[in-house]
Amino acid sequence: MVSERATRTTPFAAMDVLERANRMDDVVHLEVGEPDFDTPAAVTDAAVAALRAGETGYTSSKGKPELREAIAAYYDRRYGVDVSPERIVVTSGSSPALLLAFAALVDPGDEVVLTDPYYACYPNFVRQTGGRISTVPLSADDGFRPRVDAFERTVSADTEALLLNSPANPTGAVLSGSTLDELVSVADRADATVVSDEVYHGLTYEGEDHTVLEYTDDAFVVDGFSKRFAMTGWRLGWMVAPEEYVGHVNRIAQNTLICAPNFVQSGGIAALESGDDFLDDVRDTYRERRDFLVSEVEDWGLSVGYTPGGAYYLLVDVGDLPGDAFDAADFFLEEAGVAMTPGPDFGTNAEECLRISYANSAERLAEASERVQRALESVEITAAD
Repeated sequence: MVSERATRTTPFAAMDVLERANRMDDVVHLEVGEPDFDTPAAVTDAAVAALRAGETGYTSSKGKPELREAIAAYYDRRYGVDVSPERIVVTSGSSPALLLAFAALVDPGDEVVLTDPYYACYPNFVRQTGGRISTVPLSADDGFRPRVDAFERTVSADTEALLLNSPANPTGAVLSGSTLDELVSVADRADATVVSDEVYHGLTYEGEDHTVLEYTDDAFVVDGFSKRFAMTGWRLGWMVAPEEYVGHVNRIAQNTLICAPNFVQSGGIAALESGDDFLDDVRDTYRERRDFLVSEVEDWGLSVGYTPGGAYYLLVDVGDLPGDAFDAADFFLEEAGVAMTPGPDFGTNAEECLRISYANSAERLAEASERVQRALESVEITAAD
């Protein structure tokens, strides 16, 4: 018999849309968070050299010491935070790191607090460990940035963990350092632990990125190479764990993940050691795409109501269109050849929305906008007839 855990695991709508779109011709892909930049050449060269040097065996489950040292140096250089390499566990992407964190933190029935909207996979990560979910509602009127008082009303003595994400998927909202500091205090008062997903760091357009490690050592931080280094298919990430949890996390990793690929870790070392000055141009490009898309969506006659501060996503309200968000996504895919992700995957407060990714070229975004506009005009003409 199939386990309850398996049956309660929901599909990832963005990947479902991608699979459908890949069976069609000439689709503009705005459904997945896939950077359209190339992996830096130094990273590829390092991984190829590692392969040729025979770096194809197991590494420590915590990752190569050289990579963990490079990650620790990154925290010192970027945030002025002293992180011991011994607290770092390298993983095959950031998603396994989140699973490890919840496996180490959560017992069946423990409460985990998420914001709503949230990244679609978060509830499934919690369900895998038997946790139960409570949510803090977010609003476009606040730019989808969480209010501390809303967390205070939700977090209780039953809360085991607060899961934060900044810059956020699917909203692009960015938490200020002062807000992170206050949320750490909320967690401390409830004897709960913060889990901070920082995988979109480096892609903030206004203000600065702040790691939760600036405000506490007693937090799990998850990050990786996929987004800012355009290494989604490389599957390389990491976790910084509180000192008391490191051994427990490592034992779970030994039994479930074994280790991240050896030669891929060499690519990660090269990525961190080569620096991230190239991100200035990347951010400028994404900012231009964001501004273009926000303006275009308004011209479509749809509601945005905020401007994302980071990542490369926009939540668009399609509540005035016929049917629900799934119908809207189907319409734009079938009639316009533009793939977008239905909002219900991201929580109750995104039910009437579509998530649009602007991790695509300016030319393709312009093409997508023209197609959407034509499709919407054809509906208006048909309705008028």
